[in-house]
Amino acid sequence: MSREKDVYFAKLAEQAERYDEMATHMEAVGKTGGELSVEERNLLSVAYKNAVGSRRAAWRIITSVEQKETSKGNEENAKFAKEYCKKVEAELDDICQKILSVLEHNLIGKATTGESKVFYSLDGGALRRTSYGLQDGVAGGTPHVRNSIAPTGAS
Repeated sequence: MSREKDVYFAKLAEQAERYDEMATHMEAVGKTGGELSVEERNLLSVAYKNAVGSRRAAWRIITSVEQKETSKGNEENAKFAKEYCKKVEAELDDICQKILSVLEHNLIGKATTGESKVFYSLDGGALRRTSYGLQDGVAGGTPHVRNSIAPTGAS
């Protein structure tokens, strides 16, 4: 598929709130080589932020249910919740590893502007916190740092 078509499909997926598909298309764009435009960087960030965010929310809910079941003495249900939580954790880790690979192998090294390098570093840092947080049982802990920074170059 062409880069332009992947970008277009990513935009369609965003409008339809199909963030996993949006992430797949933007992963393909990231692997095409060359630096991403501001719009493409923003699409990449939105795709992964939403794909990861929905799973982090699910992880928090399931973890809460597991704790409630344990406190009620429903060990079997707590075990089921823990099992389901592991599934969500695996999905989260897979998503994080995919985009980290694209960042490290395709984008950071080709970034020519300071803005691009900072953008990729912030996204990579947030994804690493999420991935490492899974190991510590906090599903990312700190919120995405760049949420409070306005993108530059966008109209």
